[in-house]
Amino acid sequence: MTRIAVIGPGAVGGVVAAWLAQDPGLAVEVCARTPFDRLEVETPGGPLTASPRVLTAPDHASPVDWAIVTTKTYDAVVTGDWLARLVGLGARVAVLQNGVEHVERFTPYVEAARITPAVVDIPAERSAPGRVRQRRDGSILVPDGAAGEAFAALFAHTPIAVSTTADFRTAAWKKLALNCAGAVNALTLKPAGVARREPVAEIMRALVGECVAVGRAEGADLPSDLPEKVVEGYRAAPPDGINSLHADRAAGRPMELDARNGVIVRLGARHGIATPVNAMMVALLEAAAG
Repeated sequence: MTRIAVIGPGAVGGVVAAWLAQDPGLAVEVCARTPFDRLEVETPGGPLTASPRVLTAPDHASPVDWAIVTTKTYDAVVTGDWLARLVGLGARVAVLQNGVEHVERFTPYVEAARITPAVVDIPAERSAPGRVRQRRDGSILVPDGAAGEAFAALFAHTPIAVSTTADFRTAAWKKLALNCAGAVNALTLKPAGVARREPVAEIMRALVGECVAVGRAEGADLPSDLPEKVVEGYRAAPPDGINSLHADRAAGRPMELDARNGVIVRLGARHGIATPVNAMMVALLEAAAG
């Protein structure tokens, strides 16, 4: 039996753990701060429940075959404590997080060869520990290769579309383009429908334009019309949709600002590319949180 630990059963982690637990050939456990009795996910196809083993301290963990990281990017140190107990000989680590630094973030704790980075598109919101609303079946994209194929096979029984790509760098930067625009929602505390206001859309286009410039310098193959495509996506989404940065700020939680906008500023500076709109967004959100 394949043993899997999902670290951070929030919105995405809760969905992933609940679906994986439907396969009797997978032994799923979750590593959480707060204990809960079971996972309840309201999926597009109806309610889904699962009762994985819930661990609340790294001392309770033991080596698994796959450790799937779904924590926030700023929780790398805490996640590293879990990985120290979960990753044994032959174990693999899949990082399902925002940003473009999946591998770099965890090489202090796990050798790079064991890490499979993943781009996740599973719109979901957590209402309480173990309680999640999944808006779409969603998808996960991982790099080509044996590890990516093995990871995809774990989800064969689920409606989540998991596939591999030969150009993961580009896929990660395209997702970052979508995420960096979401800083507008966090700043205004308005859901996706705010993008239907043209002045707001212009700010989103500027954020994505800077992301495209920096991403290209980093080797990503990004199209010139990506800023407009991102705005179109926000406008086509349910107008009440709330991204995770918005949700975190509204709840008074820390925000993934560095992984979503700060990284564009940092890497832009390395390449001599000006990123004033992303820098302004980071400064304003830090001030609002602080």
